[in-house]
Amino acid sequence: MALQQQLDRFKKQQEKCQSTLSSIAASKVGNRKPNTPVAEVSTNGRNATTGIKFSKDTERLQHINSIRKAPVGAQMKRVIDLLLETRQAFTPEQINEACYVDMGANKDVFDSLRKNPKVNYDGQRFSYKAKYGLKDKTELLQLIRKYPEGIAVFDLKDAYPTVMEDMKALKAAGQIWLLSNFDAQDDIAYPNDPKVHIKVDDDLKQLFRSFELPRDMIDIEKDLQKNGMKPATNTAKRRSAAQIEGISSNKPKPRKKKSEISKRTKLTNAHLPELFQNLLK
Repeated sequence: MALQQQLDRFKKQQEKCQSTLSSIAASKVGNRKPNTPVAEVSTNGRNATTGIKFSKDTERLQHINSIRKAPVGAQMKRVIDLLLETRQAFTPEQINEACYVDMGANKDVFDSLRKNPKVNYDGQRFSYKAKYGLKDKTELLQLIRKYPEGIAVFDLKDAYPTVMEDMKALKAAGQIWLLSNFDAQDDIAYPNDPKVHIKVDDDLKQLFRSFELPRDMIDIEKDLQKNGMKPATNTAKRRSAAQIEGISSNKPKPRKKKSEISKRTKLTNAHLPELFQNLLK
């Protein structure tokens, strides 16, 4: 309701400004000097050459007003998204120009951003602050190697713009492992370095040894699927194929004719003539 009243007031201001412009144009026509060119004035009082139309800004002003009337959290997200995407430092005035969040007029937004753990404020400018200040793939690998027990990929996603591509490249090169964590529904990055000593708690060892695996491979595959993992084998399909192949293999195969040695057979064991005495007679 308040927004509609502001729009009605804005339209009245437009009409008043248009009336003032027409009056100024008319006075210039009455007081003009000889041989002085006069700008063309349309019948409705608007300057035809300049084509001033305040209504073009109405949609933009509505958009700006909706942003500034939004909750503090929504305005903060808008600013943080700007800082994350650009990775640049902005003054409050520059933020206002870029995303229409006016922190000069909204102290709550200013104070909340200044205290936000994802934002760095040096007294003049705001910038994005990642959990780990990394610059490239080399620094990423060095960081992962410092955590032999694993580091959450979620904490690395915003380190720098191409961090996820670099992480996939490190995995493809066999320098790290990316394993799923079903509790947090997120991947964990581990260093693939044989020199790194990984300590496993005794409780975890006992828990691992207490599980008894099913004897049938099909049951193991079903348990893997229940826990969201894709088995590397398909025992049921393999057994079915083997059974079909076994049925077809039961058909009697034609016997091959046994080759006999005759006088036409080429003798290669010439150094053993006693074997072929009967044939040579």
